[in-house]
Amino acid sequence: MPPAVSMSTRRCDSMTTDLISRARAGDADAFRALTEPHRSELQVHCYRMLGSLQDAEDALQDTLLGAWQGLPGFEERASMRTWLYRIATNRCLNALRTAKRRPALEWNVPGVEPPEPTQLGEVAWLEPYPDEMLDAAITVPVGPEARYEQAQSISLAFVAALQVLPPRQLAVLILRDVLGFRANEVAVMLESTVESANSALKRARAGLQRRWAPDAHRREPAVDVSRAEAAIVAKFADAYGAGDLDALVALLTDDVFMSMPPMPLEYRGREIVARFFLLIFRANRRFALVHTRANGQPAFGAYLRTPTGPFPGVGFVVLTLEGDRISAMSRFDSSVLPWFGLPMSLCVDPAGNRC
Repeated sequence: MPPAVSMSTRRCDSMTTDLISRARAGDADAFRALTEPHRSELQVHCYRMLGSLQDAEDALQDTLLGAWQGLPGFEERASMRTWLYRIATNRCLNALRTAKRRPALEWNVPGVEPPEPTQLGEVAWLEPYPDEMLDAAITVPVGPEARYEQAQSISLAFVAALQVLPPRQLAVLILRDVLGFRANEVAVMLESTVESANSALKRARAGLQRRWAPDAHRREPAVDVSRAEAAIVAKFADAYGAGDLDALVALLTDDVFMSMPPMPLEYRGREIVARFFLLIFRANRRFALVHTRANGQPAFGAYLRTPTGPFPGVGFVVLTLEGDRISAMSRFDSSVLPWFGLPMSLCVDPAGNRC
């Protein structure tokens, strides 16, 4: 005997059916009511696939347009959410197939010649994602097949590792292991077979494991900032802002990793990272930092202190914490500052305090 269907479930289904009918008739408000509850999570899905907030927003708009145009053909065999994920995934796959690789940027800090990098990064155009835009997405319940916590799967290290996977493998891994869709659902989304989807998933897991190991990121990102984290963040801001190399280096793990997208330079190890900052501080560059959060991790807008006038924004730094130390730093260019509600230049009074 099939399980009983609750009155609230019947009422919800009836409301959805009514909204679909109205939207098919051209009611834009009904369409927004259908899609708005899924908007945040769809944008995060596109971000995981594309690694770029700007590209994710473009893909989201393309998804919503495709859903509006395709609504007459929606047969309601799957839920509205699953159908939207199908459209979004395929829009992202199209973007990945047709995208022209943007060239990596060259080092552009005047008066400073960086040390030889440990390696050149494979993912030049990774971008950070504001926490304020994450809250509504990472609290959405995932399906039974999910292997990763939602907060964990939005960390910069995880998203960066995803970008190296072939597009179809990338899509399957996110749909199965991050969002928890079942194998048969993913096969329908990608117009494939269950066997093909499972094969792609196996290869994707192997590829991800080579580049990202959960044990190497023992501190999972969290929306709630702990007291211990706040202490580390304050120490970092003081040391970085004052150009105190010893205090800064004391906060780093032995195998600390530093990257600077869209510049491909990457440094691994406390010694080489210390040498990098020694060159920065020797050039008499001092900074004012404004705290925020990105990808579930502590982050800062960085502003160059100047003798007079506003401090210009020169970058954006995201920290990865491991226990009471910093295990990774990702430095982005200043173009991302407005996404976090930060100004492109920092107004300060004659005493050097923020206006």
